[in-house]
Amino acid sequence: MDRFDNRPETALRWYSDGKPTALATVVETWGSAPRRVGAQLVIGGDGRIEGSVSGGCVEGAVVVEALEAIDEGEARLLEFGVSDDDAFAVGLACGGTIRVLVEPVGKVLHEPMLRELVDRRARREPVAYEVNIETGHRALRRNAYPDRLRMDRSGFEEDGQTFVAVHNPPLRLIVVGAVHIAQALVPMARIAGYDPAIIDPRDAFASSARFPGETILTDWPDEAVAKLGMDARTAVVLLTHDPKLDDPALESALKAGVFYIGALGSKRTHAKRVARMKEAGFTDAQIARIHGPVGLDIGAADPSEIAVAILAQMTAVLRGKA
Repeated sequence: MDRFDNRPETALRWYSDGKPTALATVVETWGSAPRRVGAQLVIGGDGRIEGSVSGGCVEGAVVVEALEAIDEGEARLLEFGVSDDDAFAVGLACGGTIRVLVEPVGKVLHEPMLRELVDRRARREPVAYEVNIETGHRALRRNAYPDRLRMDRSGFEEDGQTFVAVHNPPLRLIVVGAVHIAQALVPMARIAGYDPAIIDPRDAFASSARFPGETILTDWPDEAVAKLGMDARTAVVLLTHDPKLDDPALESALKAGVFYIGALGSKRTHAKRVARMKEAGFTDAQIARIHGPVGLDIGAADPSEIAVAILAQMTAVLRGKA
């Protein structure tokens, strides 16, 4: 599913405004399909659309089917073959096949369930939307499909009938220390789908001139992370070299169960950090979650390369490869 999408929110808003609405979701793909499984398109009864299920090559047909599904009040499972010529027109090297589930809001995707999904997304709660395409049973699962949630991987279960749409909150990156490495890391992370925030009480470092357009907090780190909040979709990177700044955020991150913690510094510096965390009462298992020295060992020699190493390690941890 695309990061930062708002398709469920749009569908709920249109329906709440009294407009007939359907939500179309890519449930399966073969070959070089234009969009990944979980991509969504919202269709209004007046023909309005938002989102995409194919990059443009089958949207027209999906809209026609969706309008009919809205009138009938029934779900439809569609299958389309994208030809090589059509694929080339939307920027692909070759064609593929996609299956799209169309669900009219109200009679099929009930409004209370859609509203609950939107509410959980607003609260940054990872949730899986489950639908059996044979029986029509639908449910929201809060503590299920952990591997799918970790991998952001929507798709069918082994039974071939149960489709699971993953709704994860956007990834967040909290950087403590508005240093040169952060200037490279923050834009890279944004491109990778993270919503970054920089924390540094030192005004000379934490300036909008150094980080244009970014969220900057000049509070003390423990106060700043409390304002931002942290959860299992959050990465924390500590770059100040100063325990007075790094440690308060580090302790908060260890308690919050963020998916990644990285801390700049040599092995000697990290050994001292480990000792301080033990004194603070953290277990060996908790402390082992700290990646220090931060980043994959790729021989990085300057701030930009270090930022690449950090982002690569964050990705490896998120996807269960490290």
